[in-house]
Amino acid sequence: MDLDRGTITDQEIPFSLARVLLGGNGLGAWLLWEEVPPDVGPLDAANLLVLAAGSLTGTCWPCSGRLAAVGKSPLTGIYGDANCGGLFGPELRFAGYDAIAVTGRSAEPVLLWIEDGRARLEPAGALWGLDTVETEAAIRAQKGDPHIKVACVGPAAENGVLFGSIQCSPQRSLARAGLGTLMASKRLKAIAVRGRTRVRVDDPEGFARLSATMHKRIRANPMFPAIARYGTPGIVELMDAIGRFPTHNFQYGSFPSAAGIGGSALRERFWVKDMGCFACPVRCDKVYRVRGGEYDGVCTSSFEYETLNALGSGVGVADLAAILAANDRCDRLGLDTISTGRAISFAMELFERGMLGPEETGGLTLRWGDPHVLLELIEQIALRRGLGELLGLGVRRAAQELGGDAADFAMEVKGLEIPGQDGRAQQSMGLAHITSSRGADHLKAFPTLDEVGDADGVRRRYGEAFLPEMADPQATRHKPLLIKDGEDFGAIVDSVGVCKSGGTFVMAEIYWSEIAAGLTCACGIDYDEASLRWIGERAVNLMRAYNALHGVDRADDRLPRRFSEEPSPSGGARGQVARAELMLDEYYDLRGWDRAWGWPTRATLDRLNLADVADRLEGLRRG
Repeated sequence: MDLDRGTITDQEIPFSLARVLLGGNGLGAWLLWEEVPPDVGPLDAANLLVLAAGSLTGTCWPCSGRLAAVGKSPLTGIYGDANCGGLFGPELRFAGYDAIAVTGRSAEPVLLWIEDGRARLEPAGALWGLDTVETEAAIRAQKGDPHIKVACVGPAAENGVLFGSIQCSPQRSLARAGLGTLMASKRLKAIAVRGRTRVRVDDPEGFARLSATMHKRIRANPMFPAIARYGTPGIVELMDAIGRFPTHNFQYGSFPSAAGIGGSALRERFWVKDMGCFACPVRCDKVYRVRGGEYDGVCTSSFEYETLNALGSGVGVADLAAILAANDRCDRLGLDTISTGRAISFAMELFERGMLGPEETGGLTLRWGDPHVLLELIEQIALRRGLGELLGLGVRRAAQELGGDAADFAMEVKGLEIPGQDGRAQQSMGLAHITSSRGADHLKAFPTLDEVGDADGVRRRYGEAFLPEMADPQATRHKPLLIKDGEDFGAIVDSVGVCKSGGTFVMAEIYWSEIAAGLTCACGIDYDEASLRWIGERAVNLMRAYNALHGVDRADDRLPRRFSEEPSPSGGARGQVARAELMLDEYYDLRGWDRAWGWPTRATLDRLNLADVADRLEGLRRG
């Protein structure tokens, strides 16, 4: 879709590409490499926004409801992606499309309407300024169909907040990297989809049998009942005990009120019903409603561990109803809850240290634990009003604007705010944060085996020779392998459209061979573990190479000073510092990347059939 011209073109994805890109992030990363060179700015009309379903999205494969968004990030200026579950991705495939690629900028707000293989642009001036819930309701009312699925932006993205999200039916968030702001910059308010055709697979009977087996294996796993009952909020108290529950802008790794904001408290006080993404046996999502009190009537879903941390312990707020209200405001306004919470906790620490005063905060006293300040700053950020004008830039740019020592308290990597983990409590996670292609992130590598010492999981995946170190959260031995393997597998999962929470974090029941078997039945192509490993590695190298075009190198693979110099005061991490950067040489060696630059070598890229990528990087090195 070219919004400069107002034109839409249907294109087939060539088979030779489809078989190695798979869809989702794999397709998006390739399109970004091909179409958006370094001299195109994140908010330039020529930047590309890709929304792509995976090759298993919308099928009966368990947890196959995922959608990826890819573009050059307005927040970081480098490769950016986001991923969500729900129902929009499957609906897109039911309507006959695997992906939407958007370039250009419309003169006026527009809506993309897709129905059963047909797509057209419609005026959306009346929708501009509405929040995301209002936008979805207005589109469904206008079309007279409550089953329409919507992906839209809210006022935060419209106002240019650099971490604006794309909200997808129902209340799922393509949140990270500010891709909602990219969408809004194109004056594309929403994409509405209605499809009525099943996703075809090559071997329907074989695929159905294999999918049923995977569903049964997931349900039989010992972790299934707890994850199904509480969702990701169920890990709050566990993470708090090991010192991996960031509190007060990562000054601490434990929160005194953790039990009051965890999964059990949520279930007991606010739970209404369970929800699940498409084809999900886990149904880890919940609907929560506040009854009575100051926040009476707030009803929200897709309320995750990360949000509990960023809008709860991260800013010191222990009022669970207020955190639910804050999540609801972020969803409606279209804000990434992680970046929002980190921006607010950054400001609170600066206020605590006397580096921000009432003159900069508009008279607000930024006390830890004040829910009214939290909610006020969410509004200010979305509207770019008062202190929100600064915080809406993200913590890296805000620190640059403030100058002095402010950067020491900006908890980010490559410009992306650090999510709810602490590399001092889990050494592998610190390494994952600095090697992730989109900046600080836990879902690219998703190391879980050493969180609490899963020796059985290590034995099953890697063998006895990797014990005990790989299961020890404070050991660094074997962790580069854990991260590389996790990133390669994560690239596959994000490309085929399977949920990491439901499909891999919950169980490790769906691994390389299971994904390969599912793809073989679905696509009619013979995949095996070796071929998928090659495809996953190829995707990771392409993302790294794209960042290299933008000057990202080894110097950018670093954690904030707090993690490497300030020992953790909390839980099982007490006295520990993060040693992520000490593992980089081994990580680069495993990847076949140059130690000095942290870039893929010619030999690595040639092996991955990326010779053209190698040519461009060699030109940069010579330059």
